[in-house]
Amino acid sequence: MRKIAKIALFSMTAIAFSGLFMACSKKDAASSDTIKIGVFEPMTGANAAGGALEIEGIKLANELYPTVTVNGKEYKVELVIVDNKSDKVEAANAVQRLVDKEKVKVILGSWGSGYSIAAGPIVQDGKVPAIGLSCTNPLVTQGNPYYFRVCFIDPFQGTVMAKYAAQNLGAKTAVLIREISNDYSVGLAKFFADQFKKLTGNDNCILAELNYNTGDQDFTAQLTAIKSKNPDVIFAPGNYTESALIMKQARELGITAQFLGGDTWETPELIDVGKSAVEGCVFSTFFDAAGATSDLAKTFLAKYDEEYKKEPAAVTALGFDGYRLALDAITRSNSLDTTKIRDALAVTKDFDGVAGNVTLDENGDATKSAFIKTVKDGKFSYLTIVNP
Repeated sequence: MRKIAKIALFSMTAIAFSGLFMACSKKDAASSDTIKIGVFEPMTGANAAGGALEIEGIKLANELYPTVTVNGKEYKVELVIVDNKSDKVEAANAVQRLVDKEKVKVILGSWGSGYSIAAGPIVQDGKVPAIGLSCTNPLVTQGNPYYFRVCFIDPFQGTVMAKYAAQNLGAKTAVLIREISNDYSVGLAKFFADQFKKLTGNDNCILAELNYNTGDQDFTAQLTAIKSKNPDVIFAPGNYTESALIMKQARELGITAQFLGGDTWETPELIDVGKSAVEGCVFSTFFDAAGATSDLAKTFLAKYDEEYKKEPAAVTALGFDGYRLALDAITRSNSLDTTKIRDALAVTKDFDGVAGNVTLDENGDATKSAFIKTVKDGKFSYLTIVNP
């Protein structure tokens, strides 16, 4: 009886190990048919709304284009999305995880140039290419052969808004109000100021440069100073929440000067927080649905409307384009080697995107047109387009 029991026990153990081996084999087989693309975005914290908009575009693209073929083999694309918590240290940690633990082939993100800059050394050391979607500060790609982007950069954006102020509005003077803890805001304000001085021919046309910190809610001191200067325009690039509060409090103080900003303003929260105070503000951005007439753009807009029942933000279109560019680079490299994928990205030319064609220059930056929009009747409204 004992011998029979031992045989039965041995058989059961063998079957169990066999089942475990088969399960592991199936898991290994499944993983060998998958390519991971990493995404690091602010999903919590001060910039969560911006991160959510980019993720919408990435997920939509993944639904429409769920596979990629390399060396004749089709791979399923798995998105690995991590939260950088609207924090530079957390951004670096999130990307380190994507590189070391998740072994992703390409990384997308992040909303917020400061988070992308913080992640730069990680992708360079790990030799994993990253594609910025809306991070416009030049330092994101500068000196980093592994970081690219599908958006224009701040020198162009600052020039565009300075020209709009001087030529379209006839402005002669301006005040800058910067989110001093935000690399994007500081950089864009500088580029605006440099160009505005050239256009006006007056080195003293910037009447004041005022600062605040991310998360501030009371701007009485800065706005009182602005009111005493009586500028023609106020250039206030920064996070959508603080920018909306600044405009709201400015109007309450009786300041009537035209407010100008950058691409971060195109977030529904700007209107939700600022209400009527943001009416008439003008900003530069990357995309306008009304001007999207290509078949690709129509596919994107139809699918987005089906999923979300609203008009997409510009950064959502960039998220869509960034994912597709990642797949395009993998296809052109015909390899799973991240260095070869990087090399394919570096020579991108005339890539067809929803938010315009993408050709990457020697710095990995895209040459793109800028759309100028305003807030009219509680909605974002197209004004004009400025070509590079």
